[in-house]
Amino acid sequence: MERRTIGAAALAVGAVGLGCMPMSWAYSTSRQRGEESLRAAHRALDLGSSLLDTADMYGPFTNELLLGRVLKERRSDAFVSTKVGLLVGEQHIVANGRPGYVRRACDASLRRLQTEVIDLYQLHRADPEVPVEETWGAMAELVRAGKVRALGLSAVGARGGRRSRGRLHDGTIRQLERVQQVFPVSAVQAELSVWSPDALESLLPWCTARGVGLLAAMPLGNGFLTGTLTPGEGFERDDLRARHPRFTAEMMAANQPVVAGLRRVAARHGDGVTPAQVALAWVLAQGPHVIPVPGAKRERWVTENAAAADLRLTARDLAELGALPAARGSWD
Repeated sequence: MERRTIGAAALAVGAVGLGCMPMSWAYSTSRQRGEESLRAAHRALDLGSSLLDTADMYGPFTNELLLGRVLKERRSDAFVSTKVGLLVGEQHIVANGRPGYVRRACDASLRRLQTEVIDLYQLHRADPEVPVEETWGAMAELVRAGKVRALGLSAVGARGGRRSRGRLHDGTIRQLERVQQVFPVSAVQAELSVWSPDALESLLPWCTARGVGLLAAMPLGNGFLTGTLTPGEGFERDDLRARHPRFTAEMMAANQPVVAGLRRVAARHGDGVTPAQVALAWVLAQGPHVIPVPGAKRERWVTENAAAADLRLTARDLAELGALPAARGSWD
């Protein structure tokens, strides 16, 4: 698989990563099968999808424990990315960016992951009660201590729609400018897909100008862009899509033209090419420092996603995808 480099330290990763969250959190957790997820992670590494993205809050903690079993056998094959800064309570999720907590959380993540160093340590969310420079400074100490190789910031939680286009990531960029004065940012994780392209407006140009990698979260639109979901089929209560405005039966039906466009492009590239692969190839085409991180918990999806690294979209393909109707259903 093609390798891409991110950050001033020129960290090398496979062009398509693996989002591990669905293995134990947010997507129908009653159907989780640990052994199946382990096989999926091993398959990703076999195919060169070296970036394994997790977080301490996924589970919480169970996602890192699962990956620890993989890393114990194959640490040299993997690029490990995890996150800090969010705590899962009984009723809600809260931010904690206190330096002491960051240090303790890192040590706990290292134990669960069964590794001596985290390749990319991301701030999951800034704590509104703690200056982000203080949190970032504590994270920088972890780099100097040899526990972490590089730092990143997650902007995945930004929610927007048509009215916020062009302004969605303004707050993230302000945070990035502040922490960049403390210690270099190697990567930013943000939602980027055919139906959520807002990061192209200002966030990606900011990253490109500084050699910062953009980890494209939800590049398959929470599964919608695979074309395998049926409008109205419903989701389990613990599935995040059950509360997402774009996953009501009405909005899923309204957004079918987006999937139809992906299917048309896929058909031009021959048998076996899928809408999901076209969606990932579109993300890859946005720049050499962009790495899609599709979530998957089954070997077949990991294999399909990795093959997107070899799909080259034409100028006609990109123009057609760029002209698709804007997705309907937003958070605002």
